[in-house]
Amino acid sequence: MKTLYLIRHAKSDWSDLSKKDVERGLNKRGKRNIIRMGNALKERKIKPDLIISSSAKRAKKTAKGLAEELGYKGEFLFLDTLYMCEPDQWFDTIQHIDNTYESIFIVGHNPEITEVTNMLIDDYIDNIPTLGIVAFDVAAKKWKKFERQTTKMQFFIYPKMYT
Repeated sequence: MKTLYLIRHAKSDWSDLSKKDVERGLNKRGKRNIIRMGNALKERKIKPDLIISSSAKRAKKTAKGLAEELGYKGEFLFLDTLYMCEPDQWFDTIQHIDNTYESIFIVGHNPEITEVTNMLIDDYIDNIPTLGIVAFDVAAKKWKKFERQTTKMQFFIYPKMYT
C-alpha cells in the first residue's frame, strides 16, 4: 500500500510587497507551525520516502522545514509545474512517481490542493488551511495507476488542531 500526503505550504510572508509571489518566504507563524506539524507527523511515526514540492520559495521552505523536523535525509524534487497549475498537473506528477517510493509528500498551494483533495474524497473540504495535511492510502501498486478509485483518506490535520 502506498501513502500520499498532500501538504499546503506554511503561512507566507507578505511584509515585502515588492517581491514576486513566487519569491515570498514564510512568516513567523508559518515557521512555528512547521515545528508543530512536524511533531504531529512524528507522533504518527510518519516519514516520507520522497518529498516533492512546488518551486515557490514558501513551498520549498515548508518542505525543507518538515524534512528537518522529521530527520528526513532523502531526495527532494522542486517542480515549477506545481506552482499555479491545474489539478490535472498534480495527477500527472503523482502518476509519474517512481514505484520504488511508497510514502510521498507533495507540498503545494491553494486552490489546487483543496481541489485535488475534493476530487479524491466522497466528502467536501471547503478549504485546506496553511500547513494542512491530507493523508491518503493508495491501493494502486504502481503510481501510474493512481486515480480517485484507488485512494482512501486516512486523515486531515492542520495547525489549529494542535494549539
